Amino acid sequence: MIIIFFFFLGTLWDFILIEFNRGYSLENDEKEFSDRREKIYTFMKVPLEVERFIFYGICQCADSFLFVYTFLPLRVFVALKSLICSSLSKFKDKHDKIQLTAAEICDLLKMAVLIICFMMLVPLDTSMIYHLIKSQSVIKLYIFFNMLEVGDKLLSSFGQDILDALYWTATEPNTSQLLKDKTNFPQYIILVSHSILVLCQTTILNVAINSRHKALLPIMMSNNFIEFNGSVFKKFNETTLFELSCSDVRERFHLFILLLMVVVQTLKEYQWTSESFGELMLNCMYILISEVIIDWLKHAFITKFNEINLSVYNNYILNFAKDTVQSYYKKAFSDHSDVVARRMGLIPIPLGVVITKVLIRCVPFDELLMSIIILLSIFTCLFTFKIVNLVYILGRASKLTDLHKTPLLKNNFIKNDIVNTTISPQNKDNKPSLLVEVPPMEHIPIIMNSNVSMKNNFFKSLLFH
Repeated sequence: MIIIFFFFLGTLWDFILIEFNRGYSLENDEKEFSDRREKIYTFMKVPLEVERFIFYGICQCADSFLFVYTFLPLRVFVALKSLICSSLSKFKDKHDKIQLTAAEICDLLKMAVLIICFMMLVPLDTSMIYHLIKSQSVIKLYIFFNMLEVGDKLLSSFGQDILDALYWTATEPNTSQLLKDKTNFPQYIILVSHSILVLCQTTILNVAINSRHKALLPIMMSNNFIEFNGSVFKKFNETTLFELSCSDVRERFHLFILLLMVVVQTLKEYQWTSESFGELMLNCMYILISEVIIDWLKHAFITKFNEINLSVYNNYILNFAKDTVQSYYKKAFSDHSDVVARRMGLIPIPLGVVITKVLIRCVPFDELLMSIIILLSIFTCLFTFKIVNLVYILGRASKLTDLHKTPLLKNNFIKNDIVNTTISPQNKDNKPSLLVEVPPMEHIPIIMNSNVSMKNNFFKSLLFH
């Protein structure tokens, strides 16, 4: 028994020594650990790539939004001039028809929709809405804010379809169909409802920031974590991630505009003092920073769990660049602001209506001369920013598309060179055949939604424009 005891004791001691001295080398599975390290590096690089994409997307949204205040009034003035000239020529010669281009008709409709929505919002008293919302409990406001956020996303996804239907109804060559269409009035009602919804969103955010106990603000910021939890554990591919990224761009720009309106309203109530401005900016920074951090983490974990390559964000930026370049073709089929609205889901008209109402209420327009000076100063600043932003967007879009064209052209040259050399290296006149047969210049349409392929052939249509 003693021998057996010492035998088991020695075996146990040997087992313990093995655990102390057991060695291993990571080089035995070098590929596995290299892949894991690469995933960590990719995870850390995602925030930078996401911010590059969102920044370019926000520039696109800002261009679409500023179009309402800068170029749209000027284009409407030109369209009215053409309409008056056409009416005078028709009055002289009754056989002539009033001729307006499709773009001029769409510009007039946009301004008409903007004016109608603004006139519908004029009777609303924002002070009464503010105090009515402020008297409610925190839980009610939280539920109401979530309902407004869902409604805003639904109306934004549906709003551009409404405007497109209105534009096509007005410009459709088939006049009989134009007379039969009776859907214009509901379209205005939906856009007015969207404007009222944005106004309520602004008021609730104003109440949350300016409340004493600040209880509503953390609850509203918790919505970001709910969104994070609902997105990270879903299955994503490159196309669905692109849709989510466009939604994030639109959401961040929309939040920035809402905070801008809250800042203007609050500073007006505090007589534009610097102390109130500092405290207000601190609260706004909390909201924006939480939004940015949640976007970083969300995209980082989505790309990690779904094993999506980091270069996909460059493809998304190229997609925006292609939209921008196509909207400035001679045979373009849509305005750039409408392209951004379809891609991002950002409808600039409701935001433009609400911010106009806020500015008219907060900025004093007592004297006529002073009012004219203020309006001209605001218009000049917005126009300058619009031009600078547009130059940046177009310049980067042209650069990106040109850089992407070069490897595709080289691939086509090599492919056609091999085919021509193998099959028919020379023609009957002993002249070398062309490497690339260039088709005639024509417009190649693209479906303006997010369900697009991110392959290289997505950009081949750029080669011949």
